[in-house]
Formats: sequence, structure tokens, C-alpha cells
Amino acid sequence: MEQPNLSYINSMSGGDERFEEKLIMIIKDEFPIEKKDYYHNYKSNNFELAAGNVHKLKHKISILGLEKSYEIAVAFENNLLKGNTNLSQEFESILINITNYLKKL
Repeated sequence: MEQPNLSYINSMSGGDERFEEKLIMIIKDEFPIEKKDYYHNYKSNNFELAAGNVHKLKHKISILGLEKSYEIAVAFENNLLKGNTNLSQEFESILINITNYLKKL
């Protein structure tokens, strides 16, 4: 599985460490809340709201340099909008991967 990284954040910042730290803190603050909302909606079989949660989360997936995971998130979001839960395990693995990475930052 691909690993999260700060390459995109570093390239966006132009070397501005304050900007990098601020963006990382925003991700660390928002990600757990968005993940919790996703799990709540998914387990409640509210797939339309869960798709909205995936939509928000996929931007963080992209910012953390996870290109393949982003593609999975896009496909999973589309699946959920159709009431299809295919790719749920793959998406959960992505969330776990990011959670573990953010704990180390």
C-alpha cells in the first residue's frame, strides 16, 4: 500500500514552514471528525451522506500524496451514490493508513 507523505504540502508551501505546520494541523484536526462522520453514516446505511463524507476525505487523501488511494476514494464515492458498498474495505484500509500516519506527525 502506498504511504502518505508531505510532498504535495511541501511543494505548495514554497518552503514556508508555518504554512506547512498550519495545513498539517488542519488535517490532523479535521480528519478524525470527518472519519467519524463517515463511519456513522456508513453504518447507518445512509450512503448518500457517507458519499459526502468520502468526498471531503478524498481531498485530504490527495493532499497526503496518495494517488492510487484517491482513485479508490473517487470510485467508492460514486459507488455509494448508487447504493453500492463495493470498495468499502479498501477505503477503510486507506483511513487506517492515514490515521496511523497522522499519529506519527
